[in-house]
Amino acid sequence: MRLASIFLPDEDAATRLGAQLGAQLAPGLQAGDVICLEGPLGAGKTTCARGLIKAFCGASEVPSPTFTLVETYQNGDAALWHFDLYRLEHKRDVWELGFEDALADGICLIEWPDRIEGLLPPDRLRLVFHIQPSGGRRVEIDGPEIWRKRLETAGLI
Repeated sequence: MRLASIFLPDEDAATRLGAQLGAQLAPGLQAGDVICLEGPLGAGKTTCARGLIKAFCGASEVPSPTFTLVETYQNGDAALWHFDLYRLEHKRDVWELGFEDALADGICLIEWPDRIEGLLPPDRLRLVFHIQPSGGRRVEIDGPEIWRKRLETAGLI
């Protein structure tokens, strides 16, 4: 279900979107939540993820997990697992990254979720980034009704 469509004129806007999501949703994020960032290379997924993670836990440095495939961050008792699955060769390899633990006990932020399609819960939040021919990005936010309520409560839509 389409929840919102947002135009991002530049990279800073992608960072701000992530920061707004991280700051406003952090108190309500819970184990089992999955947020997927989709779109082509250079669309702003990692930039948005960095903003979200910094706002979520106050991290000053947020390396891209392109080579490590996963990084974890803490906010009190809540663990956020940031997966970048671009280099994942086989869907089954995600289990070696602790994906089962992340789904059960953590919050998952996943770039390139199409690499593990079929393993993701249906109640995930999806941010789909589209590069615009005239410049900037358009982000389509999709998810089930429960995410609409959470995003509205947080003042994000």
